Amino acid sequence: MAEVEFGPLVADEILVKIAGVGICHTDLTALHGALPLPLPAVLGHEASGVVVETGPEPSALSPGDHVVVSFESCRDCRQCRSGHPAYCARFAALNYRGVRRDGSTTMTRAGAPVHGNWFGQSSFGTHAVASARNAVKVDRSLPLTMLGPLACSLQTGAGAVLNVLRPHPGDSIAVFGLGAVGLSAVMAAKVAGCTSIIGIDTNAERLSVAAELGATHVINPAEVSDVVVAVLSASPRGVDHSVDAVGLSSVVQQAVSVLRSPGTCATLGLQGPFNDTTINQGHLLMGRSLTGVIEGDADPQTFIPELVTLWGDGMFPFERLVATYPFEAINDALADIAAGTVLKPVIIFD
Repeated sequence: MAEVEFGPLVADEILVKIAGVGICHTDLTALHGALPLPLPAVLGHEASGVVVETGPEPSALSPGDHVVVSFESCRDCRQCRSGHPAYCARFAALNYRGVRRDGSTTMTRAGAPVHGNWFGQSSFGTHAVASARNAVKVDRSLPLTMLGPLACSLQTGAGAVLNVLRPHPGDSIAVFGLGAVGLSAVMAAKVAGCTSIIGIDTNAERLSVAAELGATHVINPAEVSDVVVAVLSASPRGVDHSVDAVGLSSVVQQAVSVLRSPGTCATLGLQGPFNDTTINQGHLLMGRSLTGVIEGDADPQTFIPELVTLWGDGMFPFERLVATYPFEAINDALADIAAGTVLKPVIIFD
C-alpha cells in the first residue's frame, strides 16, 4: 500500500470515498501486462462509494450521494448518443490510458505522476476520482459495499443476455464459463424466461451455484468426452443462444457449434486485445451468428438501476457471488480470484 495525492478536480469530476470495489478479470489482465496501461498506476473499476466533492462544472451529483462507478464514456459521439456508450469512440482513451484528456493525471506520489482513470476511476484505494458521466446514483438504503460489481462483470453477463441476445420466454441458452460474468448471464436467462439453461464449467462448485441460480442442466467438460455432444444431448435441436465467458478459441468454437439454425453466440471472455480464434464458416452460413459484447452493451445510468430493481425483487441474487475482503487483504483476494476459489471478491473499506 502507498499514499498518493489528488490534485484539484476538473470539469465534471467527482471525488468518491470508496465503500467497496470488486476485482474483475480485466484488472488481472492489466496486472499481467496484457493491456496498455502505463505505470505506475492504480487499478480497480467496480467501485461503490459516497461522493465527497464535486468539480467546477454543474452536476446532478452532490456530496453525500451514494454511487456505483462504471466505465467512462464521452456521451457525445455517435455511439453514445444512440444508446451504446460501451462502444464509445473514445473508449480506449477514456478507460485505458491512465490520464485525462489533457494528459494530466488525477494522482501523484511525492510529486511524480501516478496513472489513474482506469475505467474512469482507478478505485483500488480509499478514494477515487471519477466523473458524473460514469457514476450512477443509487438509493442510500441499499447495501453500498456490495454494489460495485454491478459496474462491470455483472452488467456484462446480464447485459449480454438482456440487451444483446434478448431471448424470448421458452428459449434455450448455453453459458460457457461460470465465473461472475457467466453466472450473471445464467441469472439473466432465468429473468428472460429461458426454460433450458445449460451451464458449462470445470469447477464443480460453480456448477452447483449455477444450478441454484437457475441452470436447468450443468456440464463439466472434464467429465464428458465431447462438450458439444453433451450440450446437444440436453438440447437435441441445439440452443437458441450461447454465451462464451471464457474467450479461448476452443470454447468460442464450442459455443458456436451448439447453436441451432439460426442462433447467436455472444463472446465476452477477455484474453487480451490480440486473441485469434477460428470459426467454421459453414456454421455461420447456416444462419448462426457470433457477436462480441463489451460491458453488456449497457448504458450504466439505466441498466444498473434495472439490475438493482431485479435484485430487490429477488430475481437477480448477485450477493450469492460476493466474498468480501478488508483492504489489507487485497493481495489475498487477487490470489483467490486468479486461482478460481472465489467468484467475485469485493474489497471493503472502513
